[in-house]
Amino acid sequence: MTLKRQQIHGAGLTLTFPLYLTAPPGDTDRLFVVEKGGLIKVIDRGSNTLIGTFLNVSALISTGAEQGLLGMAFDPNYSGNGRFYISYTDTTGSTVVARYLVSSNRDVAISAADRIIFTAAQPFANHNGGMITFGRDGFLYVGRGDGGSGGDPGNRAQNLSEVLGKLLRIDVSLGTHPPDPAYAIPPDNPCVGQPGAREEIWSMGLRNPWRFSFDRENGDLYIGDVGQGAREEVHVSTAASGGGRGSNYGWKIMEGNLCFFPSSGCSMDGLTLPVLDYPHTQGCSITGGYVYRGAALPALHGRYFYADACTGFVRSFRLVNGRVTEHTQWPSLSLSGQSIVSFGEDADGEIYILTSAGGLFRIVQ
Repeated sequence: MTLKRQQIHGAGLTLTFPLYLTAPPGDTDRLFVVEKGGLIKVIDRGSNTLIGTFLNVSALISTGAEQGLLGMAFDPNYSGNGRFYISYTDTTGSTVVARYLVSSNRDVAISAADRIIFTAAQPFANHNGGMITFGRDGFLYVGRGDGGSGGDPGNRAQNLSEVLGKLLRIDVSLGTHPPDPAYAIPPDNPCVGQPGAREEIWSMGLRNPWRFSFDRENGDLYIGDVGQGAREEVHVSTAASGGGRGSNYGWKIMEGNLCFFPSSGCSMDGLTLPVLDYPHTQGCSITGGYVYRGAALPALHGRYFYADACTGFVRSFRLVNGRVTEHTQWPSLSLSGQSIVSFGEDADGEIYILTSAGGLFRIVQ
């Protein structure tokens, strides 16, 4: 089949470095676009026109290099509690996850945070992670890079006393104000009760899980982990196998399916290897996406889409019995010369492509 990029543009709609797109559960009328500089804009999905600015946190954030307003997640019960969450790097460079509330106007949020949920120092300005999303279990998953620089100099991704280089899982379904805790630890997190370990940890061994997602049909976890100098990788942890609980994805012992430290003869015991990796002759920075579950393109059901931010290709595959099948490159979707920085998914499961130059496209036939 042939796929096309349908550009989303309409009256008043200009985007500046869009990094993410999402929508509240069940809200098929609107799209919410996160901009690196600190704005969240609301788009009317029917007319593709700009409704306005939902939230402006530009005064709170740092925007150098890989920093900025990096993620957004609507509470599964958003229609009832009006809660949503954002992830950003603050003016000191630390990573912050904060809870906000919608105002009486559904297109405008209350400007001040309801709660600061989580803060973590970042030793370097890169590898901040930044993706946040809710799993089917109702818990919030937070992607954390290894802290930056190159080669994980602090070996943080393999250190269970650090939240860096990890996927965290926390319970934010608590009260709104102190003395209620900002979050709780789900009792089945793998490090609960382990001396010296951070109990928020769900899985480890990640370099920079810039974008990860759950298959909305079955809860399988897909992680696009950005590589060092040789390989880019995709990890899949099926819900049936535990959804990544306690998984060690290998960094910095391994980069993709290659030994990294040491450069040869590394032990792979206990590691969860990627289902797919590719060399830097093909790209240099993976952008993880989504498994397509929309209604408009039924032939694509079950295909996971991903891209490379450097070369602009768009590819997809199906996972069948743990193996990659139907691995396809889509030249009609590729954006050579433009940096594909994210995918987005609307309330109907349709998939969008976002570029650093301000492009926003829906995948159509």
